Amino acid sequence: MLRDDQGNGGGRPKAPRNVLGDRLEDCSTKPLTGFFRDGCCNTRREDIGSHTVCAIMTAEFLEFSKSCGNDLATPMPQFGFPGLRPGDRWCLCAPRWQEALETGQAPRVVLRATHEGALDYCALADLKRFAVDLA
Repeated sequence: MLRDDQGNGGGRPKAPRNVLGDRLEDCSTKPLTGFFRDGCCNTRREDIGSHTVCAIMTAEFLEFSKSCGNDLATPMPQFGFPGLRPGDRWCLCAPRWQEALETGQAPRVVLRATHEGALDYCALADLKRFAVDLA
């Protein structure tokens, strides 16, 4: 029989895992990130954009994202969004990170805070090349 923390037997959901197979760590609370705005790059079926890559913003990436139609730098107080600055951590959509990689604009990532769901769009080897938290 499988243990409850694996999402079987006891009805409890499976603990979220990062791309390294460990427990998913928080990405950022200042600014508050995540599809669920809980500081974590967790995902579920309703997160159709797969906000699963914990990325560290750069000026270059913010400009790239804006040029693709997703302005992450401009504050939108009506939505409680402060706007992002270089150095901020943010749960990016995995397909956008992959697109940035393919155009040479990919920001660095925090693997321990990047949800395993990102691997549906991004290769682990690529994520590791941009990791800030590998020894």
